[in-house]
Amino acid sequence: MRALTPLEARVLGVLVEKQATVPDTYPLSLNALVAGCNQKTARQPVIEATDAEVLTAVDGLKALSLVFEGSGSRVVKFEHNTARVLGVPGAAVALLAVLMLRGPQTAAELRLNCERLHRFADISSVEGFLEELAAKDPPRVVKLPRGPGEREARWAHLLCGEVALPDVASAAALAVAAGASVAAGELAALKAEVTRQGAELAELRALVQRMAAELGIQ
Repeated sequence: MRALTPLEARVLGVLVEKQATVPDTYPLSLNALVAGCNQKTARQPVIEATDAEVLTAVDGLKALSLVFEGSGSRVVKFEHNTARVLGVPGAAVALLAVLMLRGPQTAAELRLNCERLHRFADISSVEGFLEELAAKDPPRVVKLPRGPGEREARWAHLLCGEVALPDVASAAALAVAAGASVAAGELAALKAEVTRQGAELAELRALVQRMAAELGIQ
């Protein structure tokens, strides 16, 4: 199977997602599919695809047998055939869909974001399916190297081809710059807090002295 275009991956991910989240309106009409592709939430990146662009992506997916037109409706509707074409179980399809819709994520993030599509028992279960997908020929996902400051490695899908990794030196420089910015901000906040506490202490001292004077206490 050839590599998908980014919009084809978005269309496929939307079909998988909506099958689980809004089964009453699935298969999807072109209008519903376009709306799902252009959602402002649960999408990374956010896009503005036209009807014509989505329809072109659908035609590309139909040629790969990943999408086909549903029957029994006066309006043309579309449904996916991901599990059968890729030869993977439903849990793996859910993971691929979330990766296509939201970009690279850690296993913990995937478990959380897959909740409405498939409920995984724990993070190790997610990792197990990811490792199976990575071991397929060709591999469907890849575990990305941890970047500077990242505690956990992220996973990305390979349905659109190899993942372009950021230049390590550039990433490190950005991390250092970000760290310096945070440190400067924290220092400024600490100085402001010390100044505030100093002013508050002076007010309290003046209050105590005034009360002492009124009571005749030195």
